Amino acid sequence: MSEAVETSSPFSARTVGILLAIAIVSFGAVMVLAGWSPELRNKDQAGDHPFSTSALGYNGIVQFLDAQDYPVEISRLEHKLTDRPWGLMVITASPWGMTKALNELTLQEPTLVVLPKWTGTVNPLNRKRQRDTKFASARLVNDLLGALDVDGEIGRINVPHTTRTPFGRMALRPDLKMQVLNSDRLEPIVDTGDGFLLAKLPDQEIYILADPDMLNTFGLAERENARFAVQLMDYLRYDADEPIIFDATLHGFVRSENLLKMMFDIPFVGATLAALASAFLLGWAALVRFGPTAREGRVIALGKQALADNSAGLITMTRREARMAPGYLAMMRRRVAREIAAPKTMTEAQLSALFDRLGPEDQSGKTFSQIERGLRTAATSREDLMTKARELYRWRRDILRRSTHEHK
Repeated sequence: MSEAVETSSPFSARTVGILLAIAIVSFGAVMVLAGWSPELRNKDQAGDHPFSTSALGYNGIVQFLDAQDYPVEISRLEHKLTDRPWGLMVITASPWGMTKALNELTLQEPTLVVLPKWTGTVNPLNRKRQRDTKFASARLVNDLLGALDVDGEIGRINVPHTTRTPFGRMALRPDLKMQVLNSDRLEPIVDTGDGFLLAKLPDQEIYILADPDMLNTFGLAERENARFAVQLMDYLRYDADEPIIFDATLHGFVRSENLLKMMFDIPFVGATLAALASAFLLGWAALVRFGPTAREGRVIALGKQALADNSAGLITMTRREARMAPGYLAMMRRRVAREIAAPKTMTEAQLSALFDRLGPEDQSGKTFSQIERGLRTAATSREDLMTKARELYRWRRDILRRSTHEHK
């Protein structure tokens, strides 16, 4: 057996607090950057994807629909291509590197696939802009049709003066030529007479838009093209609340559903905040409970404190605390009489009357006689003894403080 003796700590409380604050802030910054670093990358790069604001990009239609209060979003989750609750998926195909991915997918209905028409290079002085645009190879576009299980080919025709659509005749104005589809397998929706501008797979709600100038940023500069784009979205959806989802995963903008980010996203953020609060409270409890480093001391301690501790332990073991009330009352009466220099010849009744004249205890308003009555006999429990003893202690403290102020 040994007794712990406290030693001084080598660090001040202020130093420890500063170190803890720096550590917590640094750890939090690392966790946030680890979870959100992919989101900090600039996604507005020239290309035929929904983040691009270039002429061939589709961010224009996203912003245009959003301004019209359409429920539109850009998806970076691969599973939404094949498994989503509902919504119209829009895939803006690229002539490069997308054939294999489309071939391996089983698209969920409804889905609109926008075929590519243009290709170009990124301007090295401004990577948000396209340079040297030209027609994409017809062979590459036909390969995309094959990946969609469509036996057909594209054609590029002179822009007709008007085009019959489900929304009436419209003067659509794609750039240079209108790109159309020719296939015996597809069901036409917008037929120009020389090919299909919009068609669908039989018995499936998989739609193919042949000319991307109906949706891309450059094409939206034409009023009729913009009107066609909005009416097309209304035509392909079941309900006005059905979301329009532009896929960005096939263009490489895949977001991993990492645990760190999910922790701070709805609906998990509530549990995360509760866990952080619990950790803070546990840390605070540990901080205020444990003091300086303890070292081993004597097996049997010396001094008045050790004698008092051992006596208290003995009384506790015998369960006689409640019987100490009369003895404590007598001790406090003698102590107060000595502190106020009361004559030693006074009886207990005379002392009680004198103490009452000194005033009541400030917190409870009880006089000495009222407090005394509760301590003349044994207390009912240890807690009852502590309550009554505290009242007497506070009364002594208050009358001594008042006496000191009066002398001053």
